[in-house]
Amino acid sequence: QVQLVESGGGLVQAGGSLRLSCAASGTIFNLGAMGWYRQAPGKQRELVAVIAKGGSTNYAESVKGRFTISRDNAQNTVYLQMNSLKPEDTAVYYCNADLKISFYSAPVNYWGQGTQVTVSS
Repeated sequence: QVQLVESGGGLVQAGGSLRLSCAASGTIFNLGAMGWYRQAPGKQRELVAVIAKGGSTNYAESVKGRFTISRDNAQNTVYLQMNSLKPEDTAVYYCNADLKISFYSAPVNYWGQGTQVTVSS
């Protein structure tokens, strides 16, 4: 069984910062790209940031310059540092990862359970 467990969400005032963490656990042979998505009420889930195993990153235009994604491959953990938060960043943030559980298995995409981020104005 593979689990992605997020932590670090909460309530913050506009202009503040939060750091999200997501740890992958279980039977993991190879952990590939990891990322963060978010879903606000009444909206579709959208990509926030993604980081490849080698460290290359990609960000949504709305968070460029404010959010930073990073990972610790030894700990199977991905982070999202969120600075200069805005009320429009309010959403449930989901961790996502592509991984293989064995040499012979195909990569499978996994989701975390989500963590709420609320930014007050």
